Amino acid sequence: MKKLASILAIALSALLLNSCMVGRVATKYALSPKRHGIADIERTRHKADSLRPGSTHWYDSLKAIGVMRDTFIVGYNNYRVHAVYAPAAKPGEANGTAMIIHGYGDNHLVFLYLGRMYRDELNYNIVMPDLQYHGYSEGPSIQMGWLDRYDILNWINVAQGIYHSDFMVLHGVSMGAATVMFTSGEPQPDYVRCFVEDCGYNSVRGQFAKNLKDIGPIPTDILNSASIVTNRKFGWRFEEADCSKQLAKCKKPMLFIHGDADDFVAFEDIWKNYNAKTQGYKEYWVAEGAVHANSYARYPEEYTRRVSNFLQTVHKMIEDGTYEQ
Repeated sequence: MKKLASILAIALSALLLNSCMVGRVATKYALSPKRHGIADIERTRHKADSLRPGSTHWYDSLKAIGVMRDTFIVGYNNYRVHAVYAPAAKPGEANGTAMIIHGYGDNHLVFLYLGRMYRDELNYNIVMPDLQYHGYSEGPSIQMGWLDRYDILNWINVAQGIYHSDFMVLHGVSMGAATVMFTSGEPQPDYVRCFVEDCGYNSVRGQFAKNLKDIGPIPTDILNSASIVTNRKFGWRFEEADCSKQLAKCKKPMLFIHGDADDFVAFEDIWKNYNAKTQGYKEYWVAEGAVHANSYARYPEEYTRRVSNFLQTVHKMIEDGTYEQ
């Protein structure tokens, strides 16, 4: 997601133009970057291996024997969207199903480290979607997780049709984490039990404002203009995409993760998000010294343990009758 800052920097060069033009430029380069989707797969394969060595070999091996499979559905606004899925390492003893959601400019391949963690170490079935305009999915633009929540709700139903599990966790990183939080505020089937968000921003407007501020002084009306253009072109406004509003409606358990050295999504956003969830069980973990989306790479064993313990806590709450939703 760090390339978002450099993409937004292009908009800054247009400051001599009127604010409406700047808004159009910002929207185009932030939400419709040229390099994306299938054309960007090779880069993301290399990135997957840099985050956890051997990830693409693991993925290719499972695909070769038909364990990891592709599927497509018709998603939001009738765009064709893609996901891969694989059963738990020990299918007959699966602990549930994990849906893993990638970040800005990436796709399911980048987060194979989470797929391996859930499938091989925690024994969960896995489903890994490509959000619109990413990977093998269609779509007119990046939606920053906001409209993506509708596709995730569809994938929840698809995953249940495959695995028939009574326990599902949604786990996202960066923009994927925001997608999880946006989704958490929508009505959920009972089998969706909990959520994990890792370094998600608190709001789209707030994130864009931070990215632009990091570049240098800018007129405050750029984001207003970009939001108007986004609404006209893609049907949503920056102001709508607010995790706090969605989290306030979420009663199901959630684990919040953030590195305290994150200089891209502000570290303070974890507290905005954590405090916004006023109903139901919640935990947090601050990964000391971790930069953006780096908590697993820096602390793979502790990350796995924290997630495992959280899931076990939710399972126990269900078993002893203290789980509420």
